[in-house]
Amino acid sequence: MAQTLKPDLCVIGAGSGGLSVAAAAAQFGVEVVLLEKHKMGGDCLNYGCVPSKALIAVGKHAHAMRSSEPFGIRPVSPDIDPQQVHDRVKSVIAAIEPNDSVERFTGLGVHVIEEAGSFKDRNTVVAGDYEIRARRTIIATGSSPALPPVPGIDNVPLFTNETIFDNQERIDHLIIIGGGPIGMEMAQAHRRLGARVTVLEAFTALSKDDPELTAIVLKQLREEGIEIIENVRIDQLSKIDGGIRADLSKDEENYFVEGSHLLVAAGRKPNLSGLNLEAAQIEYDPRGVKVNSGLKTTNKKVYAIGDIAGGLQFTHVANYHAGIVIRNALFRMPVKMSTAGIPWVTYTEPEMAHVGLDEKTAKEKHGNIKVLRWPYAENDRAQAEGATEGFIKVVTNKRGRILGASIVGEHAGEIIQMWALAISKKMKISAMTGFISPYPTLTEINKRVSYTYFESSLTSPLLRNTIKFLSKFG
Repeated sequence: MAQTLKPDLCVIGAGSGGLSVAAAAAQFGVEVVLLEKHKMGGDCLNYGCVPSKALIAVGKHAHAMRSSEPFGIRPVSPDIDPQQVHDRVKSVIAAIEPNDSVERFTGLGVHVIEEAGSFKDRNTVVAGDYEIRARRTIIATGSSPALPPVPGIDNVPLFTNETIFDNQERIDHLIIIGGGPIGMEMAQAHRRLGARVTVLEAFTALSKDDPELTAIVLKQLREEGIEIIENVRIDQLSKIDGGIRADLSKDEENYFVEGSHLLVAAGRKPNLSGLNLEAAQIEYDPRGVKVNSGLKTTNKKVYAIGDIAGGLQFTHVANYHAGIVIRNALFRMPVKMSTAGIPWVTYTEPEMAHVGLDEKTAKEKHGNIKVLRWPYAENDRAQAEGATEGFIKVVTNKRGRILGASIVGEHAGEIIQMWALAISKKMKISAMTGFISPYPTLTEINKRVSYTYFESSLTSPLLRNTIKFLSKFG
C-alpha cells in the first residue's frame, strides 16, 4: 500500500522556483515534500543559465587573446582543448550543485522524494510509493526544448540546450536553428571557440528586443564571422557524410548549408506531460498551466510557478513567483504578480538588457513620452576598458515617471538593475540624478542619461531670470 503524507506544502519540481519555495517554507518551520524525477537544480543549473554562462566566459577569454592588440599586447591564436572546455563547464555546475542537492534540502527539513509527481484527484498527488495530500501544492516543472516542425528533424543528430554542454569534441561548423537569445549566445561562444557558425532564423534575429539595440549586437556578431540568415525557411534537414545538410528557401531562391553539427534553439515547451492535470481539474493550454494574478490555478489549492505558468521564461521570474506563493500560501497576503519590473538580459558581447516598456509600447500606451539616450563612448570607464560600443535608452512619461530602460553594451545586465528597482518603485527620473556613483564606473551612464531629461529647462528664460534675480541678494 502507498504511504500517505499530509504536509503543509507539496512542491512538484526541484528547479529554481521549486527549490526557492521549498527552502523558504522549510526555514519558516513548514512541513514540505519536494518531488523531483530527474536532476535537482532543474534546467538552470544543469542545462541553462549556469553552463551557458560558463561556456560564454571561456569564449570571452579566447576572444580576448585574439583581440588584445589595441591594448599593446601582441594577439595570439588560442589553442583550445574541447575536452578541457567541457570539463570547465561541468566544474562550474559541480561547484554550485551542493546548494541544490538532496542532502542540503534534507538538512533543511524538506522531505525530498526522487520520483515524478502526478495528480490522482483534486487533493492528492502520487509519487512512487507515496500519496501526498498537502494543504497547498505548487507545480514547478519548468519547460524543455521544443523541436520546430522541420522536415527531417527527427532523422538527424542534433544538440539542444540539454545536450550541447555534453559535447567533448571539436566543432567545425555549427548550424543553429533559432536566432533568439539562446541561439545568439551559443553562436558567439562557439565562434570564439573556433567553430564556423551559421544561424537560421525564420523571422528576425533577437526580435523581442528593441531593434535599435539589436542592430549593434548583430553587427558585432557578424563582424566576428557569424553568418546570420534571417527570414529563411528550412525545407529539409538531412544527414550527410560528416554532418548535416539544411535545404533552405529565401526570397524565392533555393540553396543549402552544410555543417558538422546542429543545435536547435527554437523555443521551449512547458513540461505538462505526466502531471494528469485533468484529474485535479486544472486548466492548461500549449503555453502552460492557466493561473490568475496570484499564480493560483483553476484548482484553488494548487499554484503554478516559473516556465510552467507561461509568460517570461527566466530563472529570476521563477524565483519571483516563489516569493509570491510563499507570501500567499503561508501568510495569506493578497499579493499579485506584476511583470513591470522584471528585467531580462541577452549575454552576448555586447550584452543587451531591458526592463519595463520599450519605446514603441510606451508610446502606444502613454502617447506623450520622452526618450533619453546616453552613449558608452561618453563614459570614462568605457574609454579605459575599450568598451565604447553601446548606449542606454530610457523612456519616461510626460511627468518624468520612468516607464522603461534598455541598455546595449559592456555589463548591461549589471547596470540595468537600478532601473528595475526604479520601475518597481514607480520612481521619477529625478530620483536617478540623486545617487552618487563612484568614478570611474560604467554605472555613471545611469546618472548622465537622467540629467538629459532636464536639458530643455536649462535654457528656460524663466529659470535664467530667477537666477539673475537671486544673485542680487548677494
